[in-house]
Amino acid sequence: MALAPALLLSACAGGNFRPVSDVPVRIGPAYTVRGATYVPAAAPGYDAIGTASWYGNESGNRTANGEQFRPGWITAAHTTLPLPTYVEVTALDTGRRIIVRVNDRGPFAGGGRIIDLSRGAAEQLGIRAQGHAPVRVRRVEPAEKDRKRLREGKPAAALPPVPPQELKRLRMRLSAGGR
Repeated sequence: MALAPALLLSACAGGNFRPVSDVPVRIGPAYTVRGATYVPAAAPGYDAIGTASWYGNESGNRTANGEQFRPGWITAAHTTLPLPTYVEVTALDTGRRIIVRVNDRGPFAGGGRIIDLSRGAAEQLGIRAQGHAPVRVRRVEPAEKDRKRLREGKPAAALPPVPPQELKRLRMRLSAGGR
């Protein structure tokens, strides 16, 4: 009987994380990291081509959204999109696509990186072994069923791969500098 209160208290230890929720959506003020200034914005039509990397050693740390970082979940970090935001990430090497929940800030490594995926997202997209890969990141508004699954740490419904002609067009966009 004396064990029950101790278990309850231990469940709270190390916590103080914001619950995983889609509200409120936070844009936040401009901020500077390593001499670069980032200006968060609503960006409803965000659609960019660049490089994705992944991270996963920060397990248990607090995300910029205040949530606990869980490396196996399908999440990501972005420098300026509102938190949280949902994006479709397409691997330009394979055409594979997934929906990801953005709940953190980054990447700050440069080199054309436009998104940092959690280990779980990198595995689902098939780029974990590469470390980084060319991608398209496009803001989307997924169905509530997919949002709920992502908030619970599960992947959204599978998306079909990008058709070959569209993939060719996206690769040409990448070689043109992401425009």
